[in-house]
Amino acid sequence: MSGESHTFEHVRDVILSVHENTTPAEKINFYDTWAKCYDQDVAVLEYRAPTLAANSVASHFSGDRETAVVLDVACGTGLVAKKMKQYGFGHFKGVDGSEAMLEEAKRTGLYEDLRLVILGQVPLPAHWELFDAVMIVGALSAGHIPVSVIRELCKAAKPGGYICMTTRGNKDNVHYKTALESEIKQMEKEGLWTCVEVNEVKDWERGVAHGDENYISGAVYLCRRL
Repeated sequence: MSGESHTFEHVRDVILSVHENTTPAEKINFYDTWAKCYDQDVAVLEYRAPTLAANSVASHFSGDRETAVVLDVACGTGLVAKKMKQYGFGHFKGVDGSEAMLEEAKRTGLYEDLRLVILGQVPLPAHWELFDAVMIVGALSAGHIPVSVIRELCKAAKPGGYICMTTRGNKDNVHYKTALESEIKQMEKEGLWTCVEVNEVKDWERGVAHGDENYISGAVYLCRRL
């Protein structure tokens, strides 16, 4: 794809096309075809979620970052691992539903293990209570991954480990965001984790859907496994 294609209008049309893909297979095919241009396209959207999530974990993590093991769920091309690496984290394992995205992630050279997994259809292939930090950035949204997946993320973290999640706050995602926050609170009541930080961000990324403002909001949730 030529550099001229990475205009906001083009990227908007690409993003909106995923909403036309209703089955899991169609969505995976979309991400497979998008993988090569993903990083450039989300840069046009001023996509800040990987940076905001990494900042959240780094601001609270007090352990040895070089030896810490991070599980990057729905890792995509590896944007989250790149940001975490800048904060000194040294070991990454990733899962994603798109083979092409995993190929891009592999090219970063940051991941020790990468697995193909369609979240919500099969269990998360992770050893429970292994990870110092579990990240899911950009994938918790309507039509993508069910809210129930966050219970698996909690199980994957060590006692005392962090679970970092993000979601968007645009109109199309309001009901999902409400359900996600309800589940986070319910798990806190059950004594599974404690919510360390909720960061509501007004200018999350440029909006693309009909009815969105120029910039949509989003949120970072940081929990700690009990």
